[in-house]
Amino acid sequence: MIRGEVSVPKILTSLISIGALSSGLLAAPVEGLLEKAIQAERWIDSVKIVTDEGLAWPIDPAQPQVATNLYSGTPGIVLFYLELYRATGAPAYLETAKQGARYLIHHLPTSNEEFGAGLYTGVGGVGFTLIETARLTGDFELWQGALRIVQLIEESAKMDAAGAYWNESTDIIGGSAGIALFLLYAAEQLQELRLLDLAASAGRSLMFQAKTAEKGSKWAMSADFPRLMPNFSHGTAGIAYLLAVLYQETGEKEFLDSALEGAEYLLSVANTEGGVCLIFHHEPDGEDLYYLGWCHGPVGTARLFYKLHQITGQPRWETAVKDSAKGILESGIPDQPTPGFWNNVSQCCGSAGVTEFFLDLAAEYDDERYASMAHKMARQAVAHATATADGAKWIQAEHRVQPDLLIAQIGYMQGASGIGMMLLRLDAFQRGLKRGIRFPDSPFQGK
Repeated sequence: MIRGEVSVPKILTSLISIGALSSGLLAAPVEGLLEKAIQAERWIDSVKIVTDEGLAWPIDPAQPQVATNLYSGTPGIVLFYLELYRATGAPAYLETAKQGARYLIHHLPTSNEEFGAGLYTGVGGVGFTLIETARLTGDFELWQGALRIVQLIEESAKMDAAGAYWNESTDIIGGSAGIALFLLYAAEQLQELRLLDLAASAGRSLMFQAKTAEKGSKWAMSADFPRLMPNFSHGTAGIAYLLAVLYQETGEKEFLDSALEGAEYLLSVANTEGGVCLIFHHEPDGEDLYYLGWCHGPVGTARLFYKLHQITGQPRWETAVKDSAKGILESGIPDQPTPGFWNNVSQCCGSAGVTEFFLDLAAEYDDERYASMAHKMARQAVAHATATADGAKWIQAEHRVQPDLLIAQIGYMQGASGIGMMLLRLDAFQRGLKRGIRFPDSPFQGK
């Protein structure tokens, strides 16, 4: 029996424990998930770059530029290999992950200003990847690399009267909100509790930058960006999420009050027609555009509502989570594209992220619709794969405004490794197993 397999009776016992049998979650499993993930790995392996310093991968094999950020580069591929090892127990996958992590260590900047501290765009995401790899391997060099990244982030923090910041961005992707979430994760994993103080200082700086809205508070991605995007990746939802987590970690009520102000603003501008909760992409001139994924849609923004329900127990926040899901369920996707859900099957904007959202809800709530939607989205993602001589890849449009720019990427947020991680997650869910890697910006435990 390979690592992660369980007997049929144990699968049934696990699924009963989350209400799966009573809600019909066993009705229509998706077949061949692990096989498809392994096909993705074969394609990813076929384009790897072997160096004396370890393994790396290009963003796009047609233009072999190596990236070392979590969004599109080697870190996300390393995480995919960790999950493949968990699913199969094959030592080769773990060794590949280690070699990718070693490449990242050798390419750390001497100063994080060389490519930023961000969670998805800089050393924060690299640190997350090194720690996750070290947790599975016990490799001392990887722990040391993670500590070096923490030191880089500490040394490059700027301070003003309000608190700490690293760049002009406030957001989850590359700004203070995402960096602070990494610091909280690192504080726990590395037992470096001083990092909590730095994260809290960043939270205070973010609170100072809040803009008063007609109801509640909102945040801009940066002071000079011409549009305000309210959802998770670049806006109010992500910043308020960080503030809610800071309240949990510190007990300082000002963080919770500010998070609630952000959530009140989001609900005040939400489209609630028909009992849904959908929040526009941007203002001005984007109030009629609704994305559905992690970056600018319910998949991401509902994380704030879920976190607030965890903290306060108030039913209105759980209702907001379910209404967010309803907005996707009633949108017609994946059969019917929408202006905010195009030819994309990725974690950031597309089917993989939506699948994981509904897996999170299916693990939390006894509702057959959530598991069924996860299965439906995953089937669409599998069908979208292009077979190659080496395995499987996904050709898609990363950008809504460039629908003809079709690329098969490799990384986590827009490529095969992120889609592969979704397939492995659903495979584990169908076998009654808990999720593996949980990102610093996710509130879901995946029970």
